[in-house]
Amino acid sequence: MGIESLDIGQLDLSAPVGAQLTAALRQCIIRNQLKPGVRLSEAEIGARFGISRQPVREAFIKLSEEGLLEIRPQRGSFVRKISLEAVMDARFVREAVEADVVKACAADPAAGLVEELREQIRAQQRLADDRPAAFVPLDDTFHHTLAQAAGRPNAWAVIEGMKTQMDRVRQMTSINFPLAHLITQHNAVVDAIEARDPQAAEQAMRGHLQMILQDLPAIREDFPDYFDPSGT
Repeated sequence: MGIESLDIGQLDLSAPVGAQLTAALRQCIIRNQLKPGVRLSEAEIGARFGISRQPVREAFIKLSEEGLLEIRPQRGSFVRKISLEAVMDARFVREAVEADVVKACAADPAAGLVEELREQIRAQQRLADDRPAAFVPLDDTFHHTLAQAAGRPNAWAVIEGMKTQMDRVRQMTSINFPLAHLITQHNAVVDAIEARDPQAAEQAMRGHLQMILQDLPAIREDFPDYFDPSGT
């Protein structure tokens, strides 16, 4: 897929473009529109958006720091394969943090929280069959809402900062596996919050976040070229 055909949209050239470009390219990698091994050209991307090479170079450096790009001197910049180690680390941290988040939500549910989460799940159900790739952002919204309701918005910020490799796997899972089970797990979390049962909420969340461990072997078998064979 050429850079001109990517679903990036346009940048707001009246505002700093470096962060915008970084976010746009990050999403293209997470959605696997830019597949592992693809070479990115500073000149092509600069021409695509009508910007100089400097903000493009800054975006490449940022994505390299996140483990999404590999910058090879004199050779170019390439989309990196998925790091299994980073996926597993992110899953471990998410489970540890979000188990406590839902326990707090269930112990003392914020006013209107259950109704808001139920509405989010209905939106997930509407997209699950027709637009499965759009499920991941809705899933993020669900988990972000829980962190905010627990009074721990910064906890979600920590998770967001380390889950990009995990998100690449989640995107493949959403497209290639039925989503009904994930939605059922979301409902179980909300049921436990509504029942004010912290233990059940914790168990439901841990089970939900452990599901990627079940899906990962099949994803790796279907997409072997997407993963770093070294496991790092």
